[in-house]
Amino acid sequence: MALIASISGIRGTLGDASGLNPETILSYVFALGVYLKEKYKDQGVTLAIARDGRASGETISKLVTSTFNFLGIDTIDIGAVPTPTAGIFVKHRHLQGAVVITASHNPDNWNGLKFLNEEGEFLSPKAIEKVYSLANNKSYTEFLVKEQSLGKNNLDDTALNIHIERILSLDKVLKEAITKKNLKVVVDGINSVGGPAIEALLKELGVKNIICINKEMGQGFGHNPEPLESNLEKLKKVVVDNNCDLGIAVDPDGDRLALVCENGEFFGEENTLIAAAKYVLEHSNKQVAVSNLSSSLGLKDVVEKLGGQYFSAKVGEINVVEKMKAVKAEIGGEGNGGVIYPPSHYMRDSLVGLALILSYFSSSSFNNFSTLKTSLPYYVMIKERLDIDKEKLLEVFKVLKSEFEEVETNEEDGLKLLWSDKWVHLRPSNTEPICRVYIEAKTAKEANSFLEMIKNKINNL
Repeated sequence: MALIASISGIRGTLGDASGLNPETILSYVFALGVYLKEKYKDQGVTLAIARDGRASGETISKLVTSTFNFLGIDTIDIGAVPTPTAGIFVKHRHLQGAVVITASHNPDNWNGLKFLNEEGEFLSPKAIEKVYSLANNKSYTEFLVKEQSLGKNNLDDTALNIHIERILSLDKVLKEAITKKNLKVVVDGINSVGGPAIEALLKELGVKNIICINKEMGQGFGHNPEPLESNLEKLKKVVVDNNCDLGIAVDPDGDRLALVCENGEFFGEENTLIAAAKYVLEHSNKQVAVSNLSSSLGLKDVVEKLGGQYFSAKVGEINVVEKMKAVKAEIGGEGNGGVIYPPSHYMRDSLVGLALILSYFSSSSFNNFSTLKTSLPYYVMIKERLDIDKEKLLEVFKVLKSEFEEVETNEEDGLKLLWSDKWVHLRPSNTEPICRVYIEAKTAKEANSFLEMIKNKINNL
């Protein structure tokens, strides 16, 4: 498997000459270090180093830390914490950035590096392009420092506490109302950092009845780590068997959130953002929201019903963040369960998303989470992955555009065909060597017919 470099960082398979190996890691870490030393040449550079729960994380962390130290860059090892926790810590401690060792939702034989800037956000497309250019240089000896100038590494275990305190301080997080609900919940931590973090947050919110599954880290993931319905059968069963109010699932680095209702029904990762946004916008002076081009029309429906403005952005967290800043959005994110709430910080964050949804539920008249779900716009979305090379994908784009000339198209990120109540989006993945196909319609029959049509076009080519 080849290494994948995207706007959020790099990731690849381990034990693979063309994947993520020590030489590759050194190249990109040196490149980031050189970039930061040039950017902050008149001051020192200190970076936070974090990791998810993968068994390889600690070993890679040592390699990353020592490489920065050889460049004269100080590091703070904040341990195994969610990616958004690292972002909060950077801003809180006024650091110059962070590296999070994670491959997000990819299987546990993968790992990677996410790069954050001084705002605790992903590097801009221009900055990440510069880092990648430097990584191809391979000559860094001139940047190494003498012994007396080596960077120092320190340990700090307060990052998660800082993150939770930030969430509890938010006006729209209603701790007292949540406590009074006396909820019983199940947390599927996918044997990584999100589970313990969610559990710690729930306790601070006054939730006392918590069942944790897939809690132990470093033992491999208990199931496919992407928080999709097909991967959460155990969570659904535990919720029903134990008469719980809610099931909570996260991805390995804790920036995506998916929920299961009290009856075992999947709440849906798309509805994570929609529910959080509905709550925030109903209690805001203005209603502006952003999601990416592959996210549900449900958010647009909610915003426009409130008389507000909805905007879309290219897929990729930094693209959504840049659009949110440009239009001064109250909330935004990605339909994969990634909620971005600016009063907390500009990153996808499962913890803040959960706190907002629990506040919404606890301050409303909903009897259960399945009732909350039925209050949201209803669509059926299909997410498919196809093995197709980029050249053939471009041919598919041409065929679809010619066949649907009368339909609105968006080619900002792949090809999206938009009708008033449905859409189809095809795009090459940023994180895997595949084509992602997203289809949304009002009925499952219509969505599936569109998928079959797309597959037939590809097979014909």
